[in-house]
Amino acid sequence: MKYLIVFGCLFVATLAESYGDATVRIGLFERTGSAQIFTIFAGAVLLLVYGVMLNLAPLPFARIIGFYIATLFLVWQAVAFATFRSIPNAPILIGGTLIVAGGLIVSFWRS
Repeated sequence: MKYLIVFGCLFVATLAESYGDATVRIGLFERTGSAQIFTIFAGAVLLLVYGVMLNLAPLPFARIIGFYIATLFLVWQAVAFATFRSIPNAPILIGGTLIVAGGLIVSFWRS
C-alpha cells in the first residue's frame, strides 16, 4: 500500500511539473496581455502542486528523487508529444533509457 501511495504522489507530481512547465512556456511565448499573466499564473499553481506532491511521498527524499527522475522523464515525453507534438529522436530515447536506469538504481539499490 505504501508504494501505491508513493506511485500516486509521484505520478501527480510529474504530471503537475510537466504541464506546469509547458503552461509557463506557452504563457511566455504564445500569449499576450492578461491571457499571458493568467497562463503563467496557472503554470505556477501547477508547479506548486508538483512541489507539494513530491514532498508528500512517504519515502526518504534520497530514495524518492531517483524514482521521480525516472518517472519525470517518461511523463515529460508524453506531455511534450501531447502539448507540442514533439516526437523523441534517438538521442533522447538513448539518454532517456540511461536516465530511467539511473533513477531506478538510485531508488532501489541497497548498500
